[in-house]
Amino acid sequence: MSLTTFQCEHICRNSCEALSRALQLETSIVRLTEEAIQQCDDADIKNFLTGVAETSSETTLRILQKLNEVQARSQILDGIASSFNPSHNQPPEK
Repeated sequence: MSLTTFQCEHICRNSCEALSRALQLETSIVRLTEEAIQQCDDADIKNFLTGVAETSSETTLRILQKLNEVQARSQILDGIASSFNPSHNQPPEK
């Protein structure tokens, strides 16, 4: 898959492929920016890239938080669905 194409398959289960892909790309941006900072000799560019890396790191954390919310919501829905499962609500046979 290229960086510019993405096709959501709408089959999320405990995770979201779109968010996972965004996390992967954002993490790559952070790594690339940090590498550029290490190699850069210009203080102004280093400061700018540091800001870019910080923004990307914050975005990475926001994506992780949303992925955690998606997983938690899915687990709650699974729990609710299992509570309606007749085999869980019947007393054991004697």
